[in-house]
Amino acid sequence: MKFGIYYIRRLFTGLVLLIMQPPVNAQPASSTEIKISDLVKKMTLEEKVAMIHATSSFTSGGVARLNIPELVMSDGPHGVRVEHGRDWEADKNVYDSGTYLPTGVCLAATWNPQLGYEFGKVLGSEASYRGKDVILGPGINIIRTPLNGRNFEYQSEDPYLVSRMVVGYIKGVQGQGISACVKHYLANNQEVNRNFVNVHMSERALREIYLPGFKAAVTEAGVNTVMGSYNLFRGQYATQNSYLVNEILKKEWNFKGALISDWGAVHNTMEALWNGCDLEMGTDLSMLPNPRYDKFFMGDTVTKLVRTGKIPESLLDEKVSRILYVMAKTTMLDRNRKKGEYNTIAHQQTAGTVAEEGIVLLKNENNILPLTASIKSIAVIGYNAVRKQSMGGGSSQVRAFYEVTPLEGLKKLAGNKSSITYSPGYKIERGATADPALIQQAVEAASKAEVAIIVAGWTHGYDYSVWSDNAYDAEDTDKPDLQMPFGQDELIKAVLKANPKTIVVLMGGGPVDMTQWIQDTKGIIQAWYPGMEGGNALAKIIFGFVNPSGKLPMTFPKKLGDVPAHKLGTYPHDEKKNLYYQDDIYVGYRYYDTYKIAPEFAFGYGLSYTSFSYSNLKVLASGKKVTVTVSVKNTGAVAGADVVQVYVHQQESALARPEKELKGFQKIFLKPGESREVVITLNEDAFQYFNDRLNKWVMEPGVFEIRVGNSSRDIRLSGKVKL
Repeated sequence: MKFGIYYIRRLFTGLVLLIMQPPVNAQPASSTEIKISDLVKKMTLEEKVAMIHATSSFTSGGVARLNIPELVMSDGPHGVRVEHGRDWEADKNVYDSGTYLPTGVCLAATWNPQLGYEFGKVLGSEASYRGKDVILGPGINIIRTPLNGRNFEYQSEDPYLVSRMVVGYIKGVQGQGISACVKHYLANNQEVNRNFVNVHMSERALREIYLPGFKAAVTEAGVNTVMGSYNLFRGQYATQNSYLVNEILKKEWNFKGALISDWGAVHNTMEALWNGCDLEMGTDLSMLPNPRYDKFFMGDTVTKLVRTGKIPESLLDEKVSRILYVMAKTTMLDRNRKKGEYNTIAHQQTAGTVAEEGIVLLKNENNILPLTASIKSIAVIGYNAVRKQSMGGGSSQVRAFYEVTPLEGLKKLAGNKSSITYSPGYKIERGATADPALIQQAVEAASKAEVAIIVAGWTHGYDYSVWSDNAYDAEDTDKPDLQMPFGQDELIKAVLKANPKTIVVLMGGGPVDMTQWIQDTKGIIQAWYPGMEGGNALAKIIFGFVNPSGKLPMTFPKKLGDVPAHKLGTYPHDEKKNLYYQDDIYVGYRYYDTYKIAPEFAFGYGLSYTSFSYSNLKVLASGKKVTVTVSVKNTGAVAGADVVQVYVHQQESALARPEKELKGFQKIFLKPGESREVVITLNEDAFQYFNDRLNKWVMEPGVFEIRVGNSSRDIRLSGKVKL
């Protein structure tokens, strides 16, 4: 290696930034800090280096003589991953069949932060039971394009909704003595060429759209670890990006934990060391017949760099101290972690509740839903009605203790009251198109039934393989377009013609193009990937035992060309793999509402079997805070829940702002005829925007409109306040 002026400069500037000295007005060191400092002093250089890189597929080094254990990690945004041992082959004959929670996008669709906490609590408890120290979740990258193969793991297009859901999730996990790991920091908004794409965005887009979820994870939830992403950001890999990691994460937000690389995301030893990566995890070298983890970028090369004076040992001490901090917060050093629980009835109930609150009713023409007891025959159609999804999607695969499919759920709840038949309708296999024979079978079944239910949409792949060149909703791949595969559009149209009383249930991590059949369809349900209890939850909604209350956490466009990232031609990247976010701050509903583009279904949208009225809006300013009060009444005949959404619009500003931005929400459960007053407080940051000309957040005096409704396109009341 050659070390020139760059590294000399980094040596001196880095010493100031990284040598761990308390500020003048610092509080006295805690007992934990003293213990960590003592441990670092006792460690040899080789022992320190061994702690900053992997020692197996999911562990990093410990120091046995000092009773410092390895750090054990597991994937698991929605369940603890299949057991791998120390290699990448799934273990056999082990007890790793646990709770398969709904995926992250379904959780976000609940719009219920308390459920985020319960969700995380299940994960933390089961990770503890399985002997894990870090659960690699939640994933919170902004949904910029509906084609992203990992949108099912992520949560929303809106930074505020993400921020509120992520805090509960992390606190739920870490309350069990396990460290959460928020990911992927930053701008991993697509899977196409994720290892090489170089993302460029304005500072304003960075601050307003892509950072807030991560900031909330650090400054509010106190997350112990953060995972760096694969992509480059402004020309430098995100995991070893000085601006993102040193300046923002560690200095600006005062993050005390460890920045962990995604597996294989480190590309340069010196940049990783100087620019804030604390722990290198990887894949390629660990898959060799005789893995050499000491040959990682942050392996034995670091020992040589310290011994030859190329880097100061204090730089290494800081990384080790951060890892030990995580161990202390994860009760690994004092070894008094409470024993977790695994796949309990309570955990299964949480999975069911999240599914029930996350499934979204999109269309209910002529009140086709819920199905009444008078329905005696139902034709269930579609391979997704019987397909189990838990082992798909890539690194998020979960071996579920059980998984109730939609067909199983419907049969269980219908009992002997309705005759239910099943036809696959299509084949899930590589290159499959519409199958005339299967469609004809489905048409015959539908024509003989009172109601047809088609379970369609995306899958995690063609079988249980986790990566495929043409997979859907899977890691390391994006969808080719919004057209459902396997000839499902042809199937739906044929069945609708045979039986107009047809309900379409859509599985998957996001929208599909519905333009061919939506006008003729009376009932549409978005079921996401609803977890192990998903079939039961779906059946309860279809038969009316549960009133749907899910709201879309993303906009469903009419067609792919309406999505700003695609309309502007900035997806996936240019010939040099540069990706310019020309949609800037206008992501999702911020674009559709500002530029008057009609979506298929709006952000925040979701129907109910009851109705709600909004009245008596009061907007009261006190200093730089505003209290929004509104009365909500259940005006229907059944109990239900609605999400009161508060959007802010600034009438005049120095820089252009979106038409409206979500700044508050509350889910409220009401009995028939019941009314309740909802109070939502908007703090100063609800009225600020990032002025990238001044390079700071500003709150410009003026008139703000407070718009209250239950979707971005259904504003029921509005008021004004001058600040």
